[in-house]
Amino acid sequence: MNKRETLIMFDLDGTMWDSAVGVAASWNEVFREADASLPALTAEDVHKVMGMTMKEISQVLQPTMDPATREEVFERCCRHEVDYLYDHPGDLYPGLQETLDALRSMGYELAVVSNCQLGYVKAFLHSSGLGDRFIDYEEWERTGLSKGENIRLVMERNGYREAIYVGDTIKDQEAAKAAGIPFIHAAYGFGETVEPEGVIRDITELPEAIRQLDHKKQD
Repeated sequence: MNKRETLIMFDLDGTMWDSAVGVAASWNEVFREADASLPALTAEDVHKVMGMTMKEISQVLQPTMDPATREEVFERCCRHEVDYLYDHPGDLYPGLQETLDALRSMGYELAVVSNCQLGYVKAFLHSSGLGDRFIDYEEWERTGLSKGENIRLVMERNGYREAIYVGDTIKDQEAAKAAGIPFIHAAYGFGETVEPEGVIRDITELPEAIRQLDHKKQD
């Protein structure tokens, strides 16, 4: 099997799994400890903020909370969420494992780049049992960089000049554009995009979408 020259990179939430139920449950535990009067979050509340940084999420979900208190509460949410998801995996999209294995059998190496807190991707890799499918990952909190910058960082430290990013939101598309690479929209996820280079409506369609991009590049 020959190694491909293109790295396949994935967003996480809305692209490989849906962790909203577990995230809401873990945050509600923190909210109850901080202020019993705070309304409980639902999975739908979490869906609406997927893809944002934690700072953006806290401002959307608790806009009237005192900023200092909000920062402290959501810092606790971040830490507790990672611990919770480490043992309570989100819902993997059906066919994910088979799709990752198919891409690897085609010679592609895989990586994850997510706008998440420190430890979140590691929790996914552990609880999903898919950690050995990926050669690298990066998180917003670990670097403080934009997603586009993190995409370039992962490419460069693994020796890749070419990559494809797979994600579900317009922010993912903008990050891929900033990094100068093609974008495939996971249309089954949480967001819309504008004229992406490829579209999949099920994760199992990804190998064929990548083949089509490769054919376009050769033409």
